[in-house]
Amino acid sequence: MHWGGGLTRSPAASWTLPERVKGYVALTKPRIVELLLVTTVPTMFVASSHMPSARLVLLTLTGGSLAAGGANALNMVYDRDIDAKMERTKRRPLVTGVMTPTAATVFALSLEVAAFAILWRTVNLLSATLAVSATAFYVGVYTVWLKRSSSQNIVIGGAAGAVPALVGWSAVTGRLSWAPLCMFGLVFLWTPPHFWALAVRYRDDYTRADVPMLPSVVGMRSVTHQILLYTLALFALSLLLAPVAHLGPLYLCVAILLGIGFVGQALALRRDPSARRAMKLFAYSITYLGTLFVSMGVDALIRHS
Repeated sequence: MHWGGGLTRSPAASWTLPERVKGYVALTKPRIVELLLVTTVPTMFVASSHMPSARLVLLTLTGGSLAAGGANALNMVYDRDIDAKMERTKRRPLVTGVMTPTAATVFALSLEVAAFAILWRTVNLLSATLAVSATAFYVGVYTVWLKRSSSQNIVIGGAAGAVPALVGWSAVTGRLSWAPLCMFGLVFLWTPPHFWALAVRYRDDYTRADVPMLPSVVGMRSVTHQILLYTLALFALSLLLAPVAHLGPLYLCVAILLGIGFVGQALALRRDPSARRAMKLFAYSITYLGTLFVSMGVDALIRHS
């Protein structure tokens, strides 16, 4: 697989400007960016001894969005060959030929440069470095190296998706500490059960594309066992975060209820390892992460009031 060159599936159709714009937006995977940013803003509220300014929040979100979008675009450039083989990804813009791989690469790198410049000039150098380093890790370690070679790809590669919590904390304080590292750990531990649940649904896709996602290379008993272990570790860390980040009873109650629900979903999948049950866990995992981090922010707002 090479970064340049043409596509094996490139239609001769003429693309309109709105279609091209839509294609470039799709390159950034907006829904994934939204999920990553959900972890940034609450972290900023927890990190601050008072309400962070709207300007700082907006600039941090802007820089973080650009960095995450650029990383997702580079991922699509490199993975366009396997995307063409998978039902879930065969309509992505580089597969349909909305733009060339070269144009997509230039677009992605421009986003990264803009992200670094905005964060460096308006937030701080640490936040800028963390954001762009996450891109380098996601593309270099996960996309290029691990995704096609190891069933533990998403476990290690998921670290990149946990960096926005560090960016949010450093944007407010200019440094890191144990609290943001625990928040990083939450997203890191959340990623395997979240993504493996989706991979259960699309394991035939991954087999067809020769990508060794765990559900496509081991039996479902092993997959559900791993999902349960990561979910239990996530639950424990979510409780530990309360004293480490000085969060109050609101967060703790939410973390307990959400954690019990997540463990329940993992146990249900273990009893019924079907694609339908896996997608229920996948949907719950999205609700879990968003609600958990929002509860941190609300808890911090109560503290600030």
